Amino acid sequence: MDRIVVTGGARLEGDVRVSGSKNSTLALMAAALLAEGETVLHGVPKLQDVETMLQILNALGASAAFDPSQPDTVRIRGDALSRPEAPYDLVRKMRASFLVLGPLVGRFGFARVSEPGGCAIGVRPVDQHLKGLAALGAKVRLDHGYVEASTSGLKGGRVAFDVNTVNGTQNVMMAASLAEGETVIEHAAREPEVIELATALAHMGAEIHGAGTDRISVVGSKQLQGITHRVSGDRIEAGTLLAAAVITRGDIRVQGVDPVAIDATLQKLREVGAEISVEGDTVHLCADGPIEGVRVVTGPYPGFATDMQAQIMAVLSVAGGSSIVTETIFENRFMHVPELRRMGADITVTGPTAHVRGVPKLMGAPVMATDLRASAGLLVAALAARGETTVNRVYHIDRGYVRIEEKLRSLGASVRRER
Repeated sequence: MDRIVVTGGARLEGDVRVSGSKNSTLALMAAALLAEGETVLHGVPKLQDVETMLQILNALGASAAFDPSQPDTVRIRGDALSRPEAPYDLVRKMRASFLVLGPLVGRFGFARVSEPGGCAIGVRPVDQHLKGLAALGAKVRLDHGYVEASTSGLKGGRVAFDVNTVNGTQNVMMAASLAEGETVIEHAAREPEVIELATALAHMGAEIHGAGTDRISVVGSKQLQGITHRVSGDRIEAGTLLAAAVITRGDIRVQGVDPVAIDATLQKLREVGAEISVEGDTVHLCADGPIEGVRVVTGPYPGFATDMQAQIMAVLSVAGGSSIVTETIFENRFMHVPELRRMGADITVTGPTAHVRGVPKLMGAPVMATDLRASAGLLVAALAARGETTVNRVYHIDRGYVRIEEKLRSLGASVRRER
């Protein structure tokens, strides 16, 4: 099992380009099952979660693989799908694998998908997905840990989600793209990944309006066609690199990201004390002054992303004064706190709120990653710690970051991977 070893204290400087968005890629790969012909995705990050989705698509009978001549390109054909069942051994590895449910029901009229797994950061029920498909006329039942959904033909309907759900919104959008008539999704998620999926589905032949708002309408098509699409830059990777620059008092330019998609992160880093400017798809951050404590409350987009909570907490652990971090999305997303304390952070958790009192310096220590974003937060903290920090169980970070240690090293960090 790999680990990442960091010797803290180096100031990050230079230019770095983010990889393609993991979360957009996974939804787009699932959407390829809806289309006749080949779907080609460029800018795909080579991550463990992407490999898992490729395995799921192939297990279903689709043809899905990286193009040997183009390392960041995936080609997918779902025409000859023969087994509309996504097995437990694959689905348990990540929650986004449940996104194949909507496309399977929409195009083939039947799906059997294991209830999903993924990071242990809290309860993330799939009831909203099932509610949405049922509103379109699918018959849904649970059978020994599997979800079965069937239909003789989906029909447009009204779906009103009870809670914000990105994957639920995406699943219903995909199913509705082949449903007869119009589907209206109320209380829809507004995340950039939802907008990108809507754009791709529209290019395939569906009629979609309102993506990026809390009300999305989808007019289905009798047939969708494969497309060629370039995946957007990963906004959480961009935010992580910017947080790393702040904690090391660095000066970096992060390229390949839509600044609008990370506006909440940029605003909070400005509050902390960083100077930030944007030009096109490039964010320039300089943080050579003091870091100040702030209040952070996570929330659905366009609020502060829960996927950036661990990283900002690492920054605040060495900020002046006190900070308050309130987590409103997942109830178990403070599992990085005990590990930050091992490094000398002064953090107290009360329910959904963490009180962070800044310390002058963190100390290197062996720490254990508990989930994908927690591992990123520990890596950010390690960059500013005195001495050496070993981050164990980095298979978590490999689920969402492409060669993160190489990108940090290119900016001047002392970081290496050990097996």
